[in-house]
Amino acid sequence: MTVDDLFRLRESGAVGPVPPGYTVTPTPEGVRVEAPDGGRLLYARSGPGILPGGPPAEELPAGASAYTSASEQQVDMVIVDAARRPEMIGELRRSGVIGVTTAVVAVGGDHRIRSPREFARRARLWGALAPGDGTTMTCPPSVWPEPRPHGPHRTLVTGGARSGKSTEAELRMLAEPKVVYAATGPVPDPGTDPDWAERVALHVRRRPWWWRTEQTIDLAVLLRERRGAVLVDCLGTWLTAVMDRSGLWEEDPPPGAEERVDAAVRELLEAWRSTRAYVVAVTNEVGSGVVPPTRAGRIFRDRLGLLNQWVGAESEEVVLATAGRVVELE
Repeated sequence: MTVDDLFRLRESGAVGPVPPGYTVTPTPEGVRVEAPDGGRLLYARSGPGILPGGPPAEELPAGASAYTSASEQQVDMVIVDAARRPEMIGELRRSGVIGVTTAVVAVGGDHRIRSPREFARRARLWGALAPGDGTTMTCPPSVWPEPRPHGPHRTLVTGGARSGKSTEAELRMLAEPKVVYAATGPVPDPGTDPDWAERVALHVRRRPWWWRTEQTIDLAVLLRERRGAVLVDCLGTWLTAVMDRSGLWEEDPPPGAEERVDAAVRELLEAWRSTRAYVVAVTNEVGSGVVPPTRAGRIFRDRLGLLNQWVGAESEEVVLATAGRVVELE
């Protein structure tokens, strides 16, 4: 990257001498440049997490030390390698370096992202610009990024098994400074179900360190109380737990089982409709395969299909994930 056609900047710092009037400072977040006119630019580093919870001080760039008041200041523009480490946007929003008047510029599109169009789609979800190669930009920019989705805003991500739906839901949250991950599945027990435990552990490892996980099926309460960003994964495991709690999985369900499930669904829909959070919920497409051989399986398929319709009707966005690709459903 070239600054004002005067000197080059890399993630490690300035290349060659810095012209008079400019200051180039290594910080825990990256290289900070201040121009003579007061414009402030941050070239974000793309290594591991560097805010509280990140690596020790010895892994920071040369010249960078503990978090200082100078590095905490909001800047006018941030350049982030969004192909390698898009969650850096969320980290910087969390720290205050990115504020409401900061322009985020996403660069680094390469073979890790399949096309410029897909890179631009992701940048839009993160509230970032995605300029092409060789683009000259001002700081602040003359063209501003489109506002990213924020609360109250509801997105339903649906798809089959291993379709990429959870990955898409998590991708949509990477630029958020505060995320609650509502896990509705059973608590993993490596002793009794090692496959499930490893699957859950894989999900946890790929999440940013500052996301907070809540293991719960009380989604209505969570949606009413939370602000910021909430990721629900998933409605299928939530319905499974609700049916189990009511006894509807049994061959001979107890009296009132269906009514208890209906009441839980109504409560969830009301909370989804009235939430003040930015919510992304994952669900399963269960009606595209074989007909379940059991009565309980058919009830689950039908009920989840209806739940998906009702939640989708109350959502600003519904997207379908299949084979790792995402289709936005109008």
